[in-house]
Amino acid sequence: MSKFKKPAKLASDLPKEEEIPHLTGPMVLPLDGSKPEQVVLLLHGVGADGDDLINLATYFGRVLPKAVFIAPNAPFRFDGGPSGFQWFSIADPSKEKKLEGVKMAAPILNALIDHLLAELGLDESKMALVGFSQGTMMALHVGPRRVKPLAGIIGYSGALVGSELLASEIKSKPPVLLMHGDTDPVVPPDLMYHAEDTLKEAGVPVAAYLCPNLGHGLDDMCIQLGMEFLAEMFDVDVLEVAGGKS
Repeated sequence: MSKFKKPAKLASDLPKEEEIPHLTGPMVLPLDGSKPEQVVLLLHGVGADGDDLINLATYFGRVLPKAVFIAPNAPFRFDGGPSGFQWFSIADPSKEKKLEGVKMAAPILNALIDHLLAELGLDESKMALVGFSQGTMMALHVGPRRVKPLAGIIGYSGALVGSELLASEIKSKPPVLLMHGDTDPVVPPDLMYHAEDTLKEAGVPVAAYLCPNLGHGLDDMCIQLGMEFLAEMFDVDVLEVAGGKS
């Protein structure tokens, strides 16, 4: 497990450095040992940990061989079971508490993003967020509220929390890819369409796909679409990468 250091300096609208939790989690560096040219931040769902998503690097790395993939454990221990982490509690699943939760955790994720970009010498155009379930809620909340647009956001099986606030709070419009299983028993598939409509109304480029016969998880279609989206967002020539010329 690799430990992420706290950023040396935080923007004025973020908590003090000592109030930002240390985040740990797995990472996968470029196989050739080169300096990363892109960073993909993988945000897991409630009750899971970074190991739950880091295997996506095996697939996404095929189109982004120069990327570093980082899957931080969420900052808080899961309060609904003996193991795992959460970005915020879902003990009270009301819309109000979810909004309160993403707002509370947003500065922590923003601080991590700022630190990683500074540490790697990259800017927002070289970072993508990939979220699953609660991780998608965090990505869709934080991404459009950053001043400089990220390369893109992929949201699996999630939702847009506090959608009524987006129009007044949006600061950038990174492209978004949403995917959701049509038999998801945890997060209703209708929430994907609600997120799609709200983001489009705010001027965000969005593509949304309902995955047939899929519950609360990922399948081959989700992974393939994610690979294609990342290649497009980072302007990667997939044929060139496949030919080993990258």
